[in-house]
Amino acid sequence: MSRLKVGILGATGAVGQRFVELLEGHAWFEVAALYASERSAKKPYREAVNWQVPVPRPTYVDDLIVRELEPDGEVDLVFSALPRGPARVIEAAFARAGVPVISNASAFRMDGDVPLVVPEVNPEHTALIEVQRRDRDWQGFIVTNPNCAVIGLVLPLKPLHDAFCLRQVQVVTMQARSGAGYPGPPPEAIDDNVLPFIGGEEEKVEEEPRKLLGTITGDGIREADLTVSAQCNRVNVLDGHLESVSLGFEKRPTVEEVARTLREFRGLPQEAGLPSAPECPVLVLDDEDRPQPKLDRDAGKGMAVTVGRIRPDSVVDIKFMVLSHNTIRGAAGAAILNAELLKHQGYL
Repeated sequence: MSRLKVGILGATGAVGQRFVELLEGHAWFEVAALYASERSAKKPYREAVNWQVPVPRPTYVDDLIVRELEPDGEVDLVFSALPRGPARVIEAAFARAGVPVISNASAFRMDGDVPLVVPEVNPEHTALIEVQRRDRDWQGFIVTNPNCAVIGLVLPLKPLHDAFCLRQVQVVTMQARSGAGYPGPPPEAIDDNVLPFIGGEEEKVEEEPRKLLGTITGDGIREADLTVSAQCNRVNVLDGHLESVSLGFEKRPTVEEVARTLREFRGLPQEAGLPSAPECPVLVLDDEDRPQPKLDRDAGKGMAVTVGRIRPDSVVDIKFMVLSHNTIRGAAGAAILNAELLKHQGYL
């Protein structure tokens, strides 16, 4: 099978570097173009990038000349690692020019005609692509993945919502430094400290799960009828978002039922054998002191989330801890899995 030629928007940033890493040798996609700001454009990638991913920089990109952030008709799709502001303009320009955009940016996530997708959770929401193309008169399209903390949260929520009907979600996040991009919080701010505010983060964690767990209805999404309350904190951990979650249900499950439901959960990516899909999207640990970022963030090559400390909650019904790798499953890996889903569904 010939591989699709892909580009990376924002290729020199933290998430862009993860795309470069994860796409090396991909079975379906071949990196053909790297795009970045004027400061980096026209330089070989090895000169333009300050490589921060904790693995060696793949040599296949070293001599690629970084391009300006404009459609050039030379790729089959692009992955976007752009900041929200530029993404609103640049991603739309690529989609208008006929290029599918698989985006990690937040710019279009909550637009009614833009699919916000986690492939194990709501693969059917990609049907909004046709609505988007019709209403915006685009030849291409935009599909987004959620906020990095939301992906770790919503993967265990999906099977529990289907089985027991969620009504309340309370979540306190402890989010890694890498979630702030490079260079992240200055050492004098984060060392020996916890930062109890991440701008705009709590709003995303409270809004996006309702769309993800919602139902597609013709031209839009009917959001799930549940309340989400979030408190988000930045902690001095390199990678891995740890979340303390409490849940209220219509039908209260036992701890054993929750653990079994999570362990048995599989989605379309697992059934279809998509290249980046972990064998088990949710791993359940029985150890009383797990999951931990240092020990568990790389589960499933960073694409599985890990749940532990499942126990009754005295205020609602059930509480547990969940951990996800924020720059792999929470960002670049999520977008790549979305692209694999779109190819499987025939959109690419």
